[in-house]
Amino acid sequence: MGRKIKVGILTMSDGRIYLHDEYKDLNMRYQDEIARRLEETGEVEVVQGTTPIHTNEEAIKEAKRLQREGVEATIFNYVIWCYPQFTAVARNFAPGPYLLFCNLHPSECGMVGMMAAAGTMDQLGVRYSRLWGSVQDEEVFGKMMAFLKAASVAGRLKGATFGNFGGRPLGMYTAVANVEQWQKQFGIDVENIEQDDIIRAGELMEEEEVEKAFAWLTENVGSIQYDGQGLTPEKLKLQIRSYYGLRKIIAERKLDFIGIKAHGDLTDRYVTMDVAEAFLNDPYDWDGPHEPIVAATESDMDGALTMQIFKLLTGSPVLFADVRHYDKENNVWFFSNSGTHATYFAGKNPFEPKENLKNVTFFPETHYYPAGGASVHHFAKGGEVTLARLARKNGQYYLTIVPAEFVEFPREKAVAMGSMTTPAWPVAFTRLKVDADTFISNFPCNHIHGVYGDWVKELEMTAQILDIPVQILR
Repeated sequence: MGRKIKVGILTMSDGRIYLHDEYKDLNMRYQDEIARRLEETGEVEVVQGTTPIHTNEEAIKEAKRLQREGVEATIFNYVIWCYPQFTAVARNFAPGPYLLFCNLHPSECGMVGMMAAAGTMDQLGVRYSRLWGSVQDEEVFGKMMAFLKAASVAGRLKGATFGNFGGRPLGMYTAVANVEQWQKQFGIDVENIEQDDIIRAGELMEEEEVEKAFAWLTENVGSIQYDGQGLTPEKLKLQIRSYYGLRKIIAERKLDFIGIKAHGDLTDRYVTMDVAEAFLNDPYDWDGPHEPIVAATESDMDGALTMQIFKLLTGSPVLFADVRHYDKENNVWFFSNSGTHATYFAGKNPFEPKENLKNVTFFPETHYYPAGGASVHHFAKGGEVTLARLARKNGQYYLTIVPAEFVEFPREKAVAMGSMTTPAWPVAFTRLKVDADTFISNFPCNHIHGVYGDWVKELEMTAQILDIPVQILR
């Protein structure tokens, strides 16, 4: 997941000094148990309260310490009966989101303390989540980690910058978001950038570096189908330059995620962005490993935001695809798009690009894109996936989640099936856990995004923290 999630834990106590003293060791023992369990994952850094809180002054002091330490979420821990006022005072300074957590021991009144604190938070209009049980219980601990991952996503969106190269493509309303709403609701800024900047930045790249990248692709891509017109070595090298140009702009302007219009401009008069988008979204390129950089084709802003949420949750490459076709006979959807399919999906190996690239073919671009270049073709490796899309209805965001699996077919059959649509484009054959009519009646647009694994719980929690309604299609 990249950098660790920094979490604060504050344990609440009884305001009566003699009871606070009696249960101090018990309180700290439970707090230590939570901290140890979290840190054992290797994904979390814990900042513990130095003492159970039993006065308002202590609540302020301990909460301000978490604030100074820069925690991304705070767990309020309840082991015994404790005064709800301490939670109310601490939340003024302790960074949210907040998780109220209590033990499940009948001889200890942690649940009573948590419920009283929860009622207080409700009266104050403060959003939070509740969890009860033992951190040694895998189901309980899974919910705690889901909350913390979701909390980190909500926090890490704030202050991010989206690089919007080129603006709205092909008349798509669903690809354009309100920049004021993004700043107000998510804390994200949008920087509009001319696509010509990609060309200019790429032209400055040293020829030696371009040739090195070209040689690496030549050696490792399964097949490069030059045709002397749509795809030539010169056009592939232009695509390499466009990748370097984008990386240069992203670094200089401190962009966190991007979208590229491409259509009608670059695709008519330069080259397509397929190679650049694929390797931005990948966890590697010819220069070695790198953190995936979300790059949405057609500069789809809400698509890019959905992808960025997935990336912050999982740290892995995220799929961008069109909802292209439903094959009733095989009960699979064809999720396919001309750009943005990371080569990672061809083999599902984040550390061995060669294992993925051997399953990749560079085909000449179709006649839709007269400038030409390589289309990055492959079939997605099979496995459980979670698909999703942020969308707006009457100006209000909601999140659609679709549990599914990518399905593999024998190569000959996959090629034949892929040829039913656009043979040069990558395809993720996908079997949904919802019937076709329900999906097509409820999914909000033509673009869909996803990652390997079951991330439904984490996405639900992220949406809850962001105050976004959820629909799950299954």
